Amino acid sequence: MKKNNLKKTIRQIHLWLGLSTGLVVFIVAITGCLWVFKTEIESFYSDFKTVNPINKEYITASKVKEIASKENPNRTVHGVVFGQPDEAIEIIYYEAEPELFYQSLFLNPYSGEVIQQIDNMGGFFGFILKGHVRLWLPEAVGSIIVTYSVLLFFVLIITGLILWWPKKSKNLRQRIKFDWNNKTRWKRKNFDLHTVVGFYTSALAIILTFTGCVMAFGWFYYITYKALGGDKNPRFLMPNNEQIISNVDTDELRDILIPTLKKEYKNARNFELHFPENDSTSILVEVCNSDGLHYDMDYLYFDQHTLKELKPNSIYSKYKNANFADKVVRMNYDIHIGAIGGIVGKIIAFIASLLCASLPITGFLLWWGRKYK
Repeated sequence: MKKNNLKKTIRQIHLWLGLSTGLVVFIVAITGCLWVFKTEIESFYSDFKTVNPINKEYITASKVKEIASKENPNRTVHGVVFGQPDEAIEIIYYEAEPELFYQSLFLNPYSGEVIQQIDNMGGFFGFILKGHVRLWLPEAVGSIIVTYSVLLFFVLIITGLILWWPKKSKNLRQRIKFDWNNKTRWKRKNFDLHTVVGFYTSALAIILTFTGCVMAFGWFYYITYKALGGDKNPRFLMPNNEQIISNVDTDELRDILIPTLKKEYKNARNFELHFPENDSTSILVEVCNSDGLHYDMDYLYFDQHTLKELKPNSIYSKYKNANFADKVVRMNYDIHIGAIGGIVGKIIAFIASLLCASLPITGFLLWWGRKYK
């Protein structure tokens, strides 16, 4: 195939992929840049999550479970978060079937008093999340449209870079800057907005798209982990207890677990306790070591009958035991929202996502201007 014909084919692929996925990419990018600062924005109106600290021990895990069952009977407790002395205990309810139930109940950690219950899928950020992952459509339809549109956007970035590359090196300067004057027409300005912005955004767009695909596709996640040299099971696995002892008070054992871990992990941000689903399942405690980050969490598993620590053959274990591939995959979400770089990283992710949202608009206007002169 001749070079000109090849580039013409690439241009057609870029055009039709852009027209077919443009609206989806715009919605995903706009909702994504809003999601980046969720924690920071919520901190302005979530004062119910804080309490006055007193010199007293927290209520026990058994007491928390009792309150959780009383407040929301027949609902599954996904986990309980024990935070800092001035933070309320958060009980997380989560059920995917038959209908999504994802709510949090906040308690005073010293008295057990119920402070407030919130719907994690409600409010502004619940609305934003639904748009980001499924376009506010039913899960079965919307999630498929989003995931495959994101995958096609990856192809769009590559084809866009090929089309961006000028035929002559002397024209390169024109492709990397806005060279406008009073006589520059809007079509030229729009062309520059699409190509110049697209070029400078491409590297970050690839990162956002790639990390999105890792979360969206199981096969993409698995291939990425193995390509990085991973040798463990990349899935989240709960090890079973080593033995079942019928005469042991498992509630009493579980009640001493969080106080014990607090002494061992003195700098931990919080501890999320997951109750065993049955007699065979171990206890999981997620130890959060950094504010706003997930990748460096320690995942600890304990035999519920003896509190003996169990070692899983999974990337979700103690962070110090993670190899390069484990760390990169565990960083995926933090990279996706820019949290890996702190507030500066979030600002970069926000700007990159916002610029990505502009590309379908300028691309559509570019096509419209050529088709309807």
